[in-house]
Amino acid sequence: MDKPGQAIQGFDGVALGKHLLRTIRSGALATLDSQGFPFATLVTVATDIDGSPILLTSRLSSHTANLEREPQVSLLLAQTGKGDPLAHPRLTVIGRAERTDLPRIRARFLARHPKAELYVDFPDFSFWRLEILAGHLNGGFAKAATLSGADLRTDVSRAETLIEAEASAVAHMNEDYREALQLYATHFAGAAPGAWRTTGLDPDGIDLMLGDQTARVAFPEPVVNPEKLRLALKNLAQQARDDLA
Repeated sequence: MDKPGQAIQGFDGVALGKHLLRTIRSGALATLDSQGFPFATLVTVATDIDGSPILLTSRLSSHTANLEREPQVSLLLAQTGKGDPLAHPRLTVIGRAERTDLPRIRARFLARHPKAELYVDFPDFSFWRLEILAGHLNGGFAKAATLSGADLRTDVSRAETLIEAEASAVAHMNEDYREALQLYATHFAGAAPGAWRTTGLDPDGIDLMLGDQTARVAFPEPVVNPEKLRLALKNLAQQARDDLA
């Protein structure tokens, strides 16, 4: 199937691809070794504000040497669960990796993987950002879609002030709006109650985490500045309370 698969009733390939990109915390990274063979390894994954995957790797690992020599990679993100593993959706992202030291990249990765604080500052570790060129989604039986980079990326072209305010907004939500975060997770993502926190905000939605569990809640329309973010979050909380009442 060549395009996002909207012809299949109830199947939105773009939305599902973006959801997997934002919620899966580990994946299989395939790099090219010195002989030109694919080399696959397990890596932890976070995302930048536009959805670009973020990796933290050690210079001592074979895949880091491969990245330094050939930046072309693919990354498999698979949802797990009971039963046949092939019945669950998975996304393969194809792209080009580039080393980065942006503070935002570090903050977003550590929010999603707090245990990495133990080794993130070791001199052999560095962050990589994957530029998404294309993707292939398998959403289960007879549900497949070939996606472009633009299909999977979040448009941040008008979101400069939101990007600048993200870190403070995340801290503010986690400190003062824990009840609202739990409402988002339970009502809109169907998650179990708990001390949910947000790990990131972007124009398309809010990322949530509880222990090793993740959830994603999409905004009804793109949010490009702090004012629209506050309104969107307020409206979501109010909608959840009204539905429950």
